[in-house]
Amino acid sequence: MSVVTDHSASPAQAAGMARRFYITAWRWHFYAGLYVAPFLIMLAVTGLIMLWTATIYGRDGEKTFTIEPQTTIAATSLQAEAAVREIPGQIVQYIAPRTETGAAIFRVNQGEASFMVAIDPYKAEVLGSWERRNGLYDLADTIHGTLLIGDLGDRLIEIAAGFGIMLVVTGLYLWWPRDGRGFGSVLVPQFSAKGRQLWKSLHLSIGFYASLLLVVFLLSGLTWAGIWGEKFTQAWSTFPAEKWDNVPLSDKTHASMNHGGIKDVPWTLEQTPMPASGSDAGVTGTPEGQPVTLDAIVTLARSLGFDQRFQLAFPGDETAVWTIARDTMSNDSANPLMDRTVHVDQYTGRILADVGFADYGVAGKAMAAGIAFHEGDMGLWNLILVTVFCLSIIFLSVSGFVMWWKRRPKGATRLVAPTVPEPGPLWKTGAIVMLAVSLLFPLSGAVLVAVLLLDLLVLRHVAPLKKALS
Repeated sequence: MSVVTDHSASPAQAAGMARRFYITAWRWHFYAGLYVAPFLIMLAVTGLIMLWTATIYGRDGEKTFTIEPQTTIAATSLQAEAAVREIPGQIVQYIAPRTETGAAIFRVNQGEASFMVAIDPYKAEVLGSWERRNGLYDLADTIHGTLLIGDLGDRLIEIAAGFGIMLVVTGLYLWWPRDGRGFGSVLVPQFSAKGRQLWKSLHLSIGFYASLLLVVFLLSGLTWAGIWGEKFTQAWSTFPAEKWDNVPLSDKTHASMNHGGIKDVPWTLEQTPMPASGSDAGVTGTPEGQPVTLDAIVTLARSLGFDQRFQLAFPGDETAVWTIARDTMSNDSANPLMDRTVHVDQYTGRILADVGFADYGVAGKAMAAGIAFHEGDMGLWNLILVTVFCLSIIFLSVSGFVMWWKRRPKGATRLVAPTVPEPGPLWKTGAIVMLAVSLLFPLSGAVLVAVLLLDLLVLRHVAPLKKALS
């Protein structure tokens, strides 16, 4: 990665300009890291907790129980009756077992409280019950998404993710080999180095490999964020309900099916209106003339190809629908191509909508695959890769601090940021690149502009502040 210089300049001048540009990029990298690193550590740690909690116990606790398979499976309605005897209330969801040794899970609401009940699908006997969304996975997920402070936390994380892209761009520029060195000097750590140089070599090499994945993780995470994701990206890539032929639509959107911070609905469907029950619309689903019961809906799901684990949402009011869903994001399968959502009229049993991966737009497909990859849901290789990636991000954040600590003079009372004696002729190029990257993400761009104005109008004119931040 070379820096374009003025060919009329002398070699010494060109080298000086390149050096100033390098230090400018380093300074951007330094200040971006000050804000981003704590968030990256938080995201990596909570991500690891969610990854391994879901792997060992299941996102909904379904892996806690192991059952001896029997020759016959009890009717789902009998399993539901057992769940209600354990936790009296309204059943709102059924989660089919992933394997023949797995438990069936029912979600039962008691007013504002929600509980999960595990059932032996062969004997229709209760295995256990617990309060929904009250485990380690859920705590980690809430911290991961909102820092436990709601929308403000979401916005702070979104800003950090935007600046994370800047961190990657400047990091890759700083990583590029210079001074006659080959790529071997940066692709493989120089373990013979000592002290800060060893830390720098490890930071460079690990940072290069991790940066490629970091962009994927930041973009897929940003697409869930409240501003860049929900207000911009998701808004123009929402699945169009007009594709459903003459189906009555509800005032509610698919997002109404989400409860709490954990998302259960495919990203591209969140802002799409739900279909409504109570018409003759749709195509044949359950047998005509027969009652539309829980058992009939489960039989329909199996006939449509929903084998192993799937989720069934019960109608919540007089116009609501039965919703059969398999979504990799919800840990239902390891293949996003198998994602599918089917809505069934609660009165007629007719299928009102059937949406699969092939029906998503480009952004919807990217998110379906991206989030499945992000969560480590796509198999053992994905689990190992995400684990190594999260550990790498923690190391990069810590090593950045270590390098700064080793570089700063003993007893220094200022940040000891990389300093550029005076702006070189290429400072505008660097500023434009960084502004372009950050302004792709509105919150990060707004913060960047605010910081630049604060520096221009205040910080550089207040000597104590200027010294402390230099």
